[in-house]
Amino acid sequence: MQITILAIGKTDSSELSKLVATYEARLKHYIRFEFRVIPDIKNAKNLSTQQQKEKESALILNHLKPSDVLVLLDEKGKSYSSMEFSRFLQKKMNGGIKNLVLVIGGPYGFSELLYQRSNDKLSLSKMTFSHQMVRLFLLEQLYRGFTILRNEPYHHE
Repeated sequence: MQITILAIGKTDSSELSKLVATYEARLKHYIRFEFRVIPDIKNAKNLSTQQQKEKESALILNHLKPSDVLVLLDEKGKSYSSMEFSRFLQKKMNGGIKNLVLVIGGPYGFSELLYQRSNDKLSLSKMTFSHQMVRLFLLEQLYRGFTILRNEPYHHE
């Protein structure tokens, strides 16, 4: 299985980018992994919230293959403990999935069309985080999940 993260917009913080790169490198020891940034919509200020969601969702859809399993990071998604999330990952790997795609959307979320295409929704917390911070949190939880699956000492419970 491969895991692909799609994220709308670049990260402005070099410190955050370094931390993201650290976890990207760690993850590649466990699974084929790719992190893709989809550029921000140009002239987004001139678009309604709905138009922006539709344009961003169209860009996301352009990066998907029909066989991809799509999981949207969404505040209304399912929340897992780290142990539960590791079991979620194991289930996906056992299911013969070629590519698990996790999507971090723009500031207004996703269009209805993307929700219809998705296979699942995942929430990292009931709290709201910046889209840049979510990247780091998701990568760290993926790394933690794989260390749990390998019984490595990173996670303590």
